[in-house]
Amino acid sequence: MIEIPEAAFLAQQLNDTISTKTIRRVIAAHNPHGFAWYFGDPGGYPGMLVGKTIGTAASLGGMVEIQVKDVVLLFGDGVNLRFHKTPAEQPLRHQLLVEFDDSSALSATVAMYGGLWCFPRGANDNPYYLVSREKPSPLLDGFTDGYFSSLFLPELEKLSLKAFLATQQRIPGLGNGVLQDILYHAGLHPKNKMASLGKERRAALFHTVKTILGNMAAGGGRDTERDLFGNAGGYLTRMSKNTVGKPCARCGNTIQKQAYLGGSIYFCPGCQPVI
Repeated sequence: MIEIPEAAFLAQQLNDTISTKTIRRVIAAHNPHGFAWYFGDPGGYPGMLVGKTIGTAASLGGMVEIQVKDVVLLFGDGVNLRFHKTPAEQPLRHQLLVEFDDSSALSATVAMYGGLWCFPRGANDNPYYLVSREKPSPLLDGFTDGYFSSLFLPELEKLSLKAFLATQQRIPGLGNGVLQDILYHAGLHPKNKMASLGKERRAALFHTVKTILGNMAAGGGRDTERDLFGNAGGYLTRMSKNTVGKPCARCGNTIQKQAYLGGSIYFCPGCQPVI
């Protein structure tokens, strides 16, 4: 799933790869998918895009936004984006294919669910999109210690750290995937309550959020995810499906996996005690 670091790296790759290319063909909803979400009628996408030139790409939380003159292409966190140099490399199945005048192409496929939105600039009032535009990213200077502290509302004290950090779009794009390494490096268990954090631990958590997400983005995303060319990310996760059942690099305890709040958590029982 695309989260903050993957979206940032994908946007960088898109700017390096397809910026200034002109669109000559668009195929939308080629393979129907019940959980592929479009903006309006995908049959109208070719009319909005063909003949226009790709502008800049940017990350918005766990989304990737591409400017195409007066139109926006927006991809959500469950979409797999791939670049193809030649028609022979294009996949047979896809939910969106954008082909350029040099015969290269960008494909978007959905596994579980995902949004592939094309719309006139300013026309999308999706709340997840709007909040991702409004709130500061941990990768940028606007995400300060003061801003992070403002999220610690008294009524949220009973929430677990996972619920606080990875739900309700408090920090757009910070999902269950990146959460695992953030809490591991902070020495905090995902089930611990917000009320268990003192002033020093809150400050340390802020720095860990900034540092780990920055490292993930700089590394090209997590090794559990794929980039624009299908390559695994260069950031080696400590707590993920790749490490469960293996010894913790710090203390040697076996890394564990549990079901929690509709997903899985990974943790080291030695480094992340339940409080």
